Amino acid sequence: MTFEILFVLLALAGMLGALIWDKMRPGMVLLTVCVLFLCAGILTPKEMLEGFSNKGMITVALLFLVSEGVRQSGALGQLIKKLLPEEKTTVAKAQWRMLPPIAFISAFLNNTPVVVIFAPIIKRWAEAVKLPATKFLIPLSYMTVLGGLCTLIGTSTNLVVHGMILESGYEGFSMFELGKVGVVITFAGFIYLLLVSKKLLPDTAANESEEDSEEEQGNLHRVEAVLGPRFPGINKRLGDFNFTRHYGAIVKEVIRGGGGARYTQNLDRVRLYEGDTLVLWADDTFIPTWGESSVFLMLANGKDPQEKVSPKKRWLALGLLIFMIVGATIGELPFMKEKFPDRQFDMFFFACVTTIIMAWTKIFPPKKYTKYISWDILITIACAFAISKAMENSGLADWVAGAIIGMTDQLGPYALLAVLYLITNLVTELITNNAAAALSFPVALSVATQLGVDPKPFFVVVCIAASAAFSTPIGYQTHLIVQGVGGYKFMDFVKVGLPLNLIVFLISVFLIPYIWEF
Repeated sequence: MTFEILFVLLALAGMLGALIWDKMRPGMVLLTVCVLFLCAGILTPKEMLEGFSNKGMITVALLFLVSEGVRQSGALGQLIKKLLPEEKTTVAKAQWRMLPPIAFISAFLNNTPVVVIFAPIIKRWAEAVKLPATKFLIPLSYMTVLGGLCTLIGTSTNLVVHGMILESGYEGFSMFELGKVGVVITFAGFIYLLLVSKKLLPDTAANESEEDSEEEQGNLHRVEAVLGPRFPGINKRLGDFNFTRHYGAIVKEVIRGGGGARYTQNLDRVRLYEGDTLVLWADDTFIPTWGESSVFLMLANGKDPQEKVSPKKRWLALGLLIFMIVGATIGELPFMKEKFPDRQFDMFFFACVTTIIMAWTKIFPPKKYTKYISWDILITIACAFAISKAMENSGLADWVAGAIIGMTDQLGPYALLAVLYLITNLVTELITNNAAAALSFPVALSVATQLGVDPKPFFVVVCIAASAAFSTPIGYQTHLIVQGVGGYKFMDFVKVGLPLNLIVFLISVFLIPYIWEF
């Protein structure tokens, strides 16, 4: 083992520890590691900065704005209300009606706004038809993740891996290529949720009795606020931050995102983290004032949101979304490449055009466009490219690939796929999905190169394994959101999510080699 390999290995181990410890945003953690590699001479300045100009990373930024435009158009809220049965129904019938469209929508839009809009509406609807909301909110989050596996733009992870493939000199994914396996996984996940939701998901939220006993006090009423990464009190004690002075609301309870702990006593001593849900007493001005703020991932007061968007704006937003998807799909066809050999009518091109049209038609406020982009995710993605390059430059990727091949030498490529999937999936359950993809991609490429086989199956496995995180609420941001809204415990995710992880693993390992041959 050379010094470079040892240095990169120790740096990555420190990175994993820092991400799990969660004392700093992922983007800053990964940037710190990149600077260490720069100082050690493992990365050149050009290699460190290449990720910031990568087409995949810029496409993710543009899709944040497209998703925000669709969200602000009110189209998603109107759609979910039409999908929800107006009369009394059963859990299975309601899931059958709502979950497939949710997966379809999340295949083309960022998962977080889908869950942020749908979760409070579904919870209020469930209360109205006398069904437990706990039977619907975890399936909502899981189906958005599953739907994202079906297209190139369904999740940022797919675009990150696509960008790495292009940089490595291989042909990337087409718009619906991942759907060859993603649709099968999504269908299997949907059937699984239909069968197990009634038995494995709780009948009541952990805080239901507390909510039922609460009454409005004067002009104050109950509001749930999920803390986002830009909340200024992250990692501070509630007593030190003084939430009431900042936001004019009183904190009654803190529900810990990830662990499921609930705090109602000695709240001043509770330290706040991203994904925590605060139960507040607030007046009618709180949600209108802070609803568009990026400091909260979601705000809900048990009432349907008041939408003041014209139908013309909704149809324009949906039309532009369809234009982007259809345009990018047609642009990848062989006849288009032959007719326009010097032009690339890909997702990046159509995302650029769609974003600009949305801005100039004010589907999202153009003066506030920077607040709708998750800059930490973009920095994480850009640094992920550099870290992947450092693993190649140092020889660590080849070293790890050689170790994996040595362990499974007698079992062949199928076993290697399984090992790569399990490693990637374990890492993504502990840290961010994009960082997991960055660590696994160079290993996947090196494994395929050393075996002399087509790397495409290994690339697809990285995409699926880096996104299919269901076993813990910390595996995906949308899980943290529904945990707070639904009052779930940590073990609720383990009971339902662990078998789903196994289902996705088995389908991926057995199906991918048949679609993309070695």
